[in-house]
Amino acid sequence: MTQADPIDATPPKKRISLALQGGGSHGAFTWGVLDALLADERLEIEAITGTSAGAMNAVVLAQGYIEGGRKGGRKRLAQFWQSIGSQDGFSPIQRQIFERFFIGWPWQTSIAYWWTDFVTHYASPYDFNPLNINPLRDHLAKMVDFAKVRDFTDFKLFVSATNVHTGLIKVFEGHELTADHLMASACLPLLFQAVEIDGVPYWDGGYRGNPPLFPLFYKTVCPDILIVQINPIERRETPRSARDIQDRLNEINFNGTLMSEMRAVDFVNRLIDSGRLAREHYMRANLHRIDGGAYLRPLSTASKLDASLALIEELHGFGRKAAEQWLAKNFDSIGKEGTLDLRMAFV
Repeated sequence: MTQADPIDATPPKKRISLALQGGGSHGAFTWGVLDALLADERLEIEAITGTSAGAMNAVVLAQGYIEGGRKGGRKRLAQFWQSIGSQDGFSPIQRQIFERFFIGWPWQTSIAYWWTDFVTHYASPYDFNPLNINPLRDHLAKMVDFAKVRDFTDFKLFVSATNVHTGLIKVFEGHELTADHLMASACLPLLFQAVEIDGVPYWDGGYRGNPPLFPLFYKTVCPDILIVQINPIERRETPRSARDIQDRLNEINFNGTLMSEMRAVDFVNRLIDSGRLAREHYMRANLHRIDGGAYLRPLSTASKLDASLALIEELHGFGRKAAEQWLAKNFDSIGKEGTLDLRMAFV
């Protein structure tokens, strides 16, 4: 009689795809979420779709993965966000420009009024930044080896931008990515000149998909999609000041396409459940969400341009806490059923 081989009692890892919203410095909340997800070795990532700050988180994570797996991803994300907050790695001239755009304003009192009165009526980035200087692009290019990211295959990457000419969404895949694609995805048209790629100008992807979900249905096989949402959907108070009205308009605009996609997902899921669509031909998505609304709702939309280290570290802590709570409550449902009630949340 031969001794039986020992049984491996380690449960198989669960696979998920991630959908990361954009939202300026509020993307540090997503950093905290990713930090917790990467620390949980029961999970594997199949794909990430991201817009603006969400796209930056995705690509920086991929760079870290190349360097050292999930630990490398956590390390590189921390380096990226902490360097933004402390401005480490910026030259003196870059630091002055960065402070001018992202730190040098009293956010809670004057930014929206200055923004509305000056930028939208009297100047454009082609006027006040004719050289199109963007220190964040230079910094990102230093931190990410895009040639290696284009060859990266551990998980799929999708980055969205908005075609200025057609108004349509454009999704770039991992094998295409350069620093310009990231800047296109994060190009707020009142701050920066449109980013041209192959002769086509692009603005922030959040206008048409924040983030886009459809690449995960067409180009992956994992039915579990975890949305990291950093733009609050609901506010129970009616905005009355100019700043509050503009803030709420921004939130509605940057959630609009996501809500439309959620309605479509709910519709398809119901058709599959009723037998009117065949499961072998259509993916029945299991949707999940880590919602930053409770943490981020007290912050104004203008604070998305506040890149101070104190705020970034605070948001990281919020994101990590939210992810840990979500995992404790919902991990067992991954691979079995969605934990996001689409009817209640979006329909």
